[in-house]
Amino acid sequence: SLCRAVLVAVRPMSAMTLNDTEFSPGDLWVFGYGSLMWRPGFEFTERVPARLIGEHRALCVYSFVHRGTPEKPGLVLGLDRGGACRGVAFRVAEKNRDATIAYLREREQVTSVYREVKRSVWLENEARQRVSALVYVVDRGHVQYAGRLSQAEQLRHVLQGHGQSGVNRDYVLATVKAIEAEGFRDQQLHRLAMMLHDTHSPAAKNSER
Repeated sequence: SLCRAVLVAVRPMSAMTLNDTEFSPGDLWVFGYGSLMWRPGFEFTERVPARLIGEHRALCVYSFVHRGTPEKPGLVLGLDRGGACRGVAFRVAEKNRDATIAYLREREQVTSVYREVKRSVWLENEARQRVSALVYVVDRGHVQYAGRLSQAEQLRHVLQGHGQSGVNRDYVLATVKAIEAEGFRDQQLHRLAMMLHDTHSPAAKNSER
């Protein structure tokens, strides 16, 4: 079946991670652009709005575990080529660095669809400093890479998605809420959030009867 073929394609792929030598001593910075913004899951000493240039946030990853299944994939965010992305940079104390990296690998690389990389991130604080941050970007060669889907296709996957971490719709709406809390908008995500609200409105439910 297609489901079995997809699972076979996912399992042999080894996670793309950094070597220990690629981590400089001292505190670790982690850049969050999706669920990490509102559910980091690790201890941090500082949380700063930040911008990454060269890649943009997109619903470009089919979710087979956290927000969907291989039979009914959900859709989650990845960093894809081009543009820029506003998000949040977390500073992790050196003593917690190894545990944080291990936690993030277990969370983000369950099917190896994300590549673990270091990227320059500009902190949007008074110092406006540039730091090297740990980031998870989409692997375009992975079977779960969705590419650029239409808004209608995105809506269909998000409405059907339900996985180990919960309902796909909740993931999108929570991310939009976190983005708004930082004082900016993501046009495509906000448009999708409006469509999700419309599908759950009383008028929409009455029209389905």
